[in-house]
Amino acid sequence: MVALTKDRNTSERAGDDVSHPIAANVVCFAGGMGAVNAAGNAVPASNTAGLKVVGRIQKHTDNTGGLAGALTVTMKRGVFQFGNSPTSPLTVSDIGGNAVVEDDATVAKAATNNIMAGKILNI
Repeated sequence: MVALTKDRNTSERAGDDVSHPIAANVVCFAGGMGAVNAAGNAVPASNTAGLKVVGRIQKHTDNTGGLAGALTVTMKRGVFQFGNSPTSPLTVSDIGGNAVVEDDATVAKAATNNIMAGKILNI
């Protein structure tokens, strides 16, 4: 591609809800933090190296016994209230900084793999 030399009508979509194929033998619980693994399959967010958080899981999706991609799960991007880690708690001084994943329901100041959960807007 080359740089623009005239106006362009660029396509747009809201991007609030995104669907991903779910990993093999995985259960995603509604309201939990969702991520994708290196293969691009959805999994519950966890302190596991290589995961990338996408958003909040919208609907309980059970792929127990299923192959990767047999089902899809929708995750919503946005601002959500997850639990604060009891072992590495966030405080008001962390507002504006980054939270990391402890598990699919909990964010922390620091964790072994420091998987980015998102920006801290409030405590």
